[in-house]
Amino acid sequence: MQQSKIKVGIVGGTGYTGVELLRLLALHPDVELACITSRGEAGQRVSELFPSLRGYVDLPFTDPAQANLAECDVVFFATPNGVAMQQTRVLLDAGVRVIDLAADFRIKDIAAWEKWYGMSHACPDLVAEAVYGLPEFNRAQIAQARLVANPGCYPTVVQLALLPLLKAGVVDETQLIADAKSGVSGAGRKAETHILFAEAGDNFKAYGAAGHRHLPEIKQGLAAMSGKPVGLTFVPHLVPLIRGMHVTLYARLIKDADVQALFEEHYRNECFVDVLPNGSHPETRSVRGSNQCRIAVHRPQGGDMIVVLSVIDNLVKGAAGQAVQNMNIMFGLPEATALELVPLLP
Repeated sequence: MQQSKIKVGIVGGTGYTGVELLRLLALHPDVELACITSRGEAGQRVSELFPSLRGYVDLPFTDPAQANLAECDVVFFATPNGVAMQQTRVLLDAGVRVIDLAADFRIKDIAAWEKWYGMSHACPDLVAEAVYGLPEFNRAQIAQARLVANPGCYPTVVQLALLPLLKAGVVDETQLIADAKSGVSGAGRKAETHILFAEAGDNFKAYGAAGHRHLPEIKQGLAAMSGKPVGLTFVPHLVPLIRGMHVTLYARLIKDADVQALFEEHYRNECFVDVLPNGSHPETRSVRGSNQCRIAVHRPQGGDMIVVLSVIDNLVKGAAGQAVQNMNIMFGLPEATALELVPLLP
């Protein structure tokens, strides 16, 4: 007897992460897309707004007030921060699992979350229950979760690059540096001056050097990996790419180690982390449209400074792809289902 398909609802199906979820789930063999919400586009067919999905997703957008999300098995929130926390409790009480692609449940320190996100939290008790959805670190907990906080794009690429070093305890966790660059799609599908083509094209700039709201999320995750508090300098930059995220990380070695072997061994059985050969320099285009994180590790001149280079597609492994990966784990499916994607080139 064939097992019934997973009924999926998506809240906020018109942003970049929402349409990326649709692209990935449209051909998922174990999924039935049941509901896609949008206030502004209610009644319009998905394929009319996104012609790339013509023939794959024929559902119309539904007004959130009329969507029967409680009939779904899992609901993805691809919404701005502050939306999921207003609706999650009702869905959990109805037996629906929830994967939030925004930041509502990522940071365990409620006061810190409220400071960085500028609003009061609607359900702080659920934050304690939420499982942080970085499969390479929390796979066992994700499998049992009913609420998953999908990591941010910067936090994903930084944490995967430092995880082997911190778990092995071979670097000074108090002096970590992350020099990160992101394409403009990381800012979302909205009309803002700084992401207009004429503003972001042919330009390269840092932002948030004094503090970025992904910083507490990253430090929380790194501390869990290290087993002790970490010191991190994190500076993001905007580069004229649509998709892509590149981070260069610096950490001082305090115990001698073969760092190449350390990374290769740590990620040997991970389907979405690719440790490149010694001396490599990963490119953002090598992961474009895929759920891969590609990592290269260097020890310049054999000194005590470790340099890790890490790249992801911010909309896939940094958002929608990782969310589908988490869903697969939660429902006991092969982790790579619908995610074995060959990167796009050029």
